[in-house]
Amino acid sequence: MPIDTPEDRAYENHAYIPGAEGFRTHWAQEAAAFRATANASLDVAYGLDPRERYDLFLPEGVPKGLATFIHGGYWMAFDKSTWSHLAAGPVARGYAVMVPSYPLCPQVRIGEITVAIGAALNHAARRVAGPIVACGHSAGGHLAARMGCVDAPLDADIAARVTRVVPISGLTDLRPLMATKMNETLRLTPEEARAQSPVLLDPAPIDLIAWVGDGERPQLRRQTRILALMWEGLARSVRHVEATDRHHFDVIADLADPNSALTAALTG
Repeated sequence: MPIDTPEDRAYENHAYIPGAEGFRTHWAQEAAAFRATANASLDVAYGLDPRERYDLFLPEGVPKGLATFIHGGYWMAFDKSTWSHLAAGPVARGYAVMVPSYPLCPQVRIGEITVAIGAALNHAARRVAGPIVACGHSAGGHLAARMGCVDAPLDADIAARVTRVVPISGLTDLRPLMATKMNETLRLTPEEARAQSPVLLDPAPIDLIAWVGDGERPQLRRQTRILALMWEGLARSVRHVEATDRHHFDVIADLADPNSALTAALTG
């Protein structure tokens, strides 16, 4: 993303993280190594689009429930193959973990991506019983939060099983993104930005854990804080966590560790 204006700089991460380019290679290597030994169902179709596929990682024995990890990339980049290793922590704690790909902008709009994630969660939840926890990072944090809204595109019985959402550095107010160059690809309108912003929507009776690194860009910290503020008193419970010494690219790393505070928060 070109850094031409203050609005663009507010949501740029690469330029502010030392060694940023190396993270993508590291993520892909760690993900491939985990997939090679994991108990998993790979490339499960949940829709007709070639990107409507998920990987489902399974623990030993009967799963305690279903967790998701929804990847980021500003709804424009990445797929499930880069993030498999982040299932390691929840799987070790007894959860099945669904890691989906989804159609990207500009081929689709953000509202359509929300519907796709709902379809993925509906599909995976038919395979795994128990409570559902939705987690995602950045744009994936937005999508995880949307699964905790009263208007989430979920079947009623599946929505009733969603107990917790854990958006990590989540983009929860989409209106400011209309002023960035990204919107040439996202094509957000005022109407869609409002309709897809969790901060402007009512939560279902779920627990919210809004997680962000204390070294992240100010706007990402604000986006996390404001969701906690807006859902306080509406969700069943709300926690706002700023993880110490974490930036946008390493804040998710602790999901690979079953003993981390983030994994414990996700799995309860």
